[in-house]
Amino acid sequence: MVFEELRQRLLALDTACVCDAKKALRAANPEIHEIRVVNAEIRPIRTGLKLVGRAHTVSCHNDFLTVIQGLRDAEPGEVLVIDSQGSNRAVTGGLFPTEASRKGLAGIVVDGPCRDTTTIRALSIPYYARSVTPLPGMTARIFETQIPVQCGGVTVIPGDVVFGDDDGLVVATNEEFAELVPIAEEILRKERQTIQNMREGKSLLEMLNFEEHFEAVRAGKKGSRLEFRV
Repeated sequence: MVFEELRQRLLALDTACVCDAKKALRAANPEIHEIRVVNAEIRPIRTGLKLVGRAHTVSCHNDFLTVIQGLRDAEPGEVLVIDSQGSNRAVTGGLFPTEASRKGLAGIVVDGPCRDTTTIRALSIPYYARSVTPLPGMTARIFETQIPVQCGGVTVIPGDVVFGDDDGLVVATNEEFAELVPIAEEILRKERQTIQNMREGKSLLEMLNFEEHFEAVRAGKKGSRLEFRV
């Protein structure tokens, strides 16, 4: 699946459905590669936005000179993924997402502090950070870009696809996401149909194999799964 098609299909999904798809696929094939779920402490500064793009990575510490380098070099549609290596100073602020938006980047993810959140929340570019501080970083050291980095407890490799929404961030290769997307789309269809049926008065339990699965678990039977019946 080419990336642009993948991007459009991911934008119609959510991270929860993708994670459910991974679980379903692993049940059929335990050897399937894991998608990487970023630590929940890294949160969107502005909610209601979705993020899909290829990672352009930056490594730094309490210094944002290399972040500017990454911002200069990143291509439209890429996500600036910043490993601040435990910084306690902000390595991004309001100017960087403004420039990223102007350049057409897909978003910014920083495992570390940011600042200028009022400015960030006024922008329509997805922006995730671990924490917020008014303390500025420095501009005295050059680190590295476009190398594997750690972000929220997972390894992000340049070119990996980063997918995010209000629930969090997941990272995988284009090929791994392409394998999960059709399953996630079917999961989302079933969830939407289930919600519609409940609005029309049908019980949730009528649309699940709850009793069968519950008894199987209680009896110690292996291989049973809780499933929608819609």
